[in-house]
Amino acid sequence: MRTLIILTLLAVLVMAATCYESHESMESHEYLNPFINRQRANDFIQGDTRLEAISQDRIRKRIKTHLERQREICEDYRPCENYAFQHGYAAAYRHYFGRRRTK
Repeated sequence: MRTLIILTLLAVLVMAATCYESHESMESHEYLNPFINRQRANDFIQGDTRLEAISQDRIRKRIKTHLERQREICEDYRPCENYAFQHGYAAAYRHYFGRRRTK
C-alpha cells in the first residue's frame, strides 16, 4: 500500500514537471493568433513595380498560348475530349483537328 502511494505521488510529480507550460511560451503573439493576414505575409516580397513589368504581366494574362487555345477547342468537342482523357490533349487535337478533311 505504501509503495502504491509513493508511485502515485511520483507519477503526479513527473506529470506536473512535463506538462507545465511556462510563462515565456505564452508571451509569444503566435500563441494567441498563429495566422497572419495576406498583406503581412507578402511584406517581405517586393514586386517589380516598373510600368513595363506591369504591362507585360497584363499582356501575358490576356493572351493565351497556342496549346491553351487548342485545348479549349478540344474541350468543346466531346469526342475529342474523351480521346484526350486517354491520350492527352495534344494527341487528341492532332487526331481530330490536325488534318483538314475535304471531300
